[in-house]
Amino acid sequence: MAIVAVSVGATAWLAVETTTRAIQEERGQVLSDDNDILRQLGGFAATHADWDGVQTLVRTLSRTMDRRIALTTEPGYTIADSAAPGTALPARASATVEPLNTDTYTEPGAQLAGIDPRAVGPYLLPPAEQAQVKTLAEKRLACIGRYGFGGSSRRIPSGRTVVTATVPLQCADGELNTPTRTEQKALDELNALIDSCPDVEQEKRTPLAGAGIDLIPGVNTPASDSGRPLGQAQSCVDNARRAQLDPYVAPRARLYLGSLGQQPAGFNLSPANKAKIVGVTGLVLAVTVAMTAVVASRLVRPLRALTAAAQQPPQRHARVAVTTKDETGYLAAAFNDLTARREQMETQRKAMVSDIAHELRTPLTNIRGWLEVTRDGLLPPDPDLIASLHDEALLLQHIIDDLQDLAAVDAGTLRLHREPVGVDELVAQVVSAHRSRAEAAGIRLRTRTTPGLWLDADPVRMRQALGNLVANALRHTPADGTVTITARQAGDLAILTVEDTGGGIAPEDLPHVFERFWRAEKSRSRRTGGSGLGLSIVGQLVEAHGGTVTADSPPGAGAAFTVRLPLRPEPERLSP
Repeated sequence: MAIVAVSVGATAWLAVETTTRAIQEERGQVLSDDNDILRQLGGFAATHADWDGVQTLVRTLSRTMDRRIALTTEPGYTIADSAAPGTALPARASATVEPLNTDTYTEPGAQLAGIDPRAVGPYLLPPAEQAQVKTLAEKRLACIGRYGFGGSSRRIPSGRTVVTATVPLQCADGELNTPTRTEQKALDELNALIDSCPDVEQEKRTPLAGAGIDLIPGVNTPASDSGRPLGQAQSCVDNARRAQLDPYVAPRARLYLGSLGQQPAGFNLSPANKAKIVGVTGLVLAVTVAMTAVVASRLVRPLRALTAAAQQPPQRHARVAVTTKDETGYLAAAFNDLTARREQMETQRKAMVSDIAHELRTPLTNIRGWLEVTRDGLLPPDPDLIASLHDEALLLQHIIDDLQDLAAVDAGTLRLHREPVGVDELVAQVVSAHRSRAEAAGIRLRTRTTPGLWLDADPVRMRQALGNLVANALRHTPADGTVTITARQAGDLAILTVEDTGGGIAPEDLPHVFERFWRAEKSRSRRTGGSGLGLSIVGQLVEAHGGTVTADSPPGAGAAFTVRLPLRPEPERLSP
């Protein structure tokens, strides 16, 4: 999720930034191209008396700028169009081409006063006069250089060469600024037009003192007594100049610009900008793939280790190293725990099989031995022998019944036939069943019960569970010892406790007393070694009734097993 969020955010930000910058560049380029188109068409209009021949220039510009270009007259007649005949014009004109009344800078670096500097008309010098003026300009530059000043010269559209420099007095001969024959003739015409201007008082008109169209003509016309502003005189001069140049320039035209293929004009990204955007996106994608590959490899590495460990033979109990604290680390830890439990269960299974084999082998061996001796006639089948064989058969049957009960619990097929069971009656039945064994072993069997306690339980299974506890207590209690069975109420629970005065259980053995085939006494003697299933059956039966059983053994005070079962209300007795 972090990679996705960072990648999407970075891609969006970079795409927006790159696209915005590209659009700004494209917009600037489009505006530059539009200005260039307007400049070149304005130059054609300034140097031609009409629009004849402009179609070639329009098509060339259209191919170069990749734009549709169309020129129309004021009434809307087409002068030139780069599109096919009949193609509709854009919705509105982009600009007006009028050299004598420009509203933009059509000449780079030239600030215009409304007249295109390329519209020179009668001021265009013939080649001879151009050479003459150029010679004078070079002469002035040489003079300026001799006095340690610098300067430069340039050629204006009329063909005159002008010098830009700080001119020392010794070099100001005035020859360079003297109008040529052609320029003087044009200036005389301009003065004649100014003389007819009604906005300037006759007595305040003076001849123009400049040469060429690059020098803005002016007259010494201070404000009149009537308060007429000087700007009116300048306006008169501009109008006179437009009237003088009008026959030499093309008429006013409207310029339409659009995209090729009749698509709306817009900012189509150039191949370079498209490549830039694709490159940025590809870079982000590459970084994302690299980061994903690195993270994925780190994620997959422990998963592969888990897979390899899971594919090992079961008897190897393979484990994996826990190197992270994320979900994969938790999975590895859980896998190791599962392996440990499986190894423990395998060990328990092997021990259980061994114990079952031992427990079944002992009575079977005894039965077989006595039968073989009797068959061979070495011992007559007297009642004592038959009683001994019967005891061994009962022991074998007891082991098989215990195993069958555990198998039923594990399979979930153990059925309980619940009914109201009196606790005092249950204790009395168990004590009666084990009294003879206790007397034979010299053990006192005592009871302390609270009357009126009732259980909702299977009486057979509860006698079996409590009987297993009593039998286990008798097995571990020496002669002259005591086994005490108590029953009391604690809240909504019935507490049944079986205590003995035997040797007790070591603290390290207490957690294992309810495991199958586990015995604190490893000797397997008939005196203290049972099958190892009795307490395990007790735990299963008590849990099936919704109760719990615990073991406790204070040092030197024997052992105590406590069963906690939910009580039920005392059932109503039927009247006789």
